[in-house]
Amino acid sequence: MSKKDIRALSLEDLTEILKTAGEPAFRAKQVYDWLWAKRVVDFQLMSNLSLTFRTFLEENFSINAVEIHELQVSRDRTIKCAMKLHDNYVVESVLIPHQTRMTACISSQVGCSLSCTFCATGKLKRMRNLNADEIFDQVALIKQTASDRYQAPLTNIVYMGMGEPLLNYAEVLRSVEKITSPDGLGMSPRRITVSTAGVAKMITRLADDGVRFNLALSLHAANDEKRSSIMPINETNTLENLAEALNYFYEKTGNRTTLEYIVFKDFNDSIKDAQELVDFCRQVKSKVNIIEYNSVDGAEFQQTSKERLLAFTSYLTDHGIICNLRHSRGKDIDAACGQLANKNKLISPELK
Repeated sequence: MSKKDIRALSLEDLTEILKTAGEPAFRAKQVYDWLWAKRVVDFQLMSNLSLTFRTFLEENFSINAVEIHELQVSRDRTIKCAMKLHDNYVVESVLIPHQTRMTACISSQVGCSLSCTFCATGKLKRMRNLNADEIFDQVALIKQTASDRYQAPLTNIVYMGMGEPLLNYAEVLRSVEKITSPDGLGMSPRRITVSTAGVAKMITRLADDGVRFNLALSLHAANDEKRSSIMPINETNTLENLAEALNYFYEKTGNRTTLEYIVFKDFNDSIKDAQELVDFCRQVKSKVNIIEYNSVDGAEFQQTSKERLLAFTSYLTDHGIICNLRHSRGKDIDAACGQLANKNKLISPELK
């Protein structure tokens, strides 16, 4: 008989299973506390449970725990982790220290199906979605890394790692529930941002589901022709569709969307591009993060010059757009999403 993944079960499901096995109802709550609040991944370490009961759990359930397989530390203190999953696939998670913030950048899929031309993950085909517990584990491990390395608490979480979160909708929302629950990590949903390449119907669904976390859109070009050339998803999710979905999201949640815009040399860094971005911002309740490009091996794009970057951002602020400049981090440790997995060929079920 195959073992059940115990963290895939709701508390109610686990309670029923344990009651059928003759255990009192409160036993499930004890186990859940070990699994989620304490993130214990070995049944034998659940010390307030009897040895007999721990053995029963071990024989009937599995804990598909994530572990840090490789770790790189940048000169700017950014830490990138290759996280090995129970089936030997690997995803990436990054700890980004910045001023008073400690941000975990986490993955939602093994690889990605969207093939954005500027992204290292786009060179990796999607192998599978992550389960909620695997997403949760990334946060817990990055949280522990922040504590161990920098004696600092984790303050923010961004779903901006490998994969498209809205194409793993149910598990992403379930992971947010566990991360924010008092019985889990107890983090505020206001400290969480889910970033999407732009799946309009799923943005609408987020609004209908009344989510309380923040939403970011990877925009990178504010005209359809140019955006479609680097992000094929734009062919079926046009800027008009996305603007409609984002405005609906704002109406339902009251949250402005953050528009992420990586500035590429001689592609989307002209004043005309800035004008188009201003026009799009005036259609959508939003703010803008301008992001320096973190070069990817084999990609056609390069980082724009400081002069063009300054002219671009100045144009936005001069036209009343809320705009922040995000400098590239971890350049010396392959911190662009997907670089570590590509360079070390880690996405493999045969990984030992």
